[in-house]
Amino acid sequence: MRERVGPDQSAANEDLSPAERLAVMQTQHRTLDQKIIELQSRPWQNQLLVQRLKKEKLRLKESIERLKDEIIPDLNA
Repeated sequence: MRERVGPDQSAANEDLSPAERLAVMQTQHRTLDQKIIELQSRPWQNQLLVQRLKKEKLRLKESIERLKDEIIPDLNA
């Protein structure tokens, strides 16, 4: 039996189709966005945590774009 690992590690994504991985990453991106908005709305916000979440959100967005490019190849190429 193979042990499943966290969502950021490739072993968890091996069983998913590219479209399913895209949906999972988009959900994670929206969740991070909501966490960032919630943290920023607090007067005592944790700047380091907000910064870390923003970086993670950007990495996730870049991964989403790469996966979209794999799924839908550039027609001009």
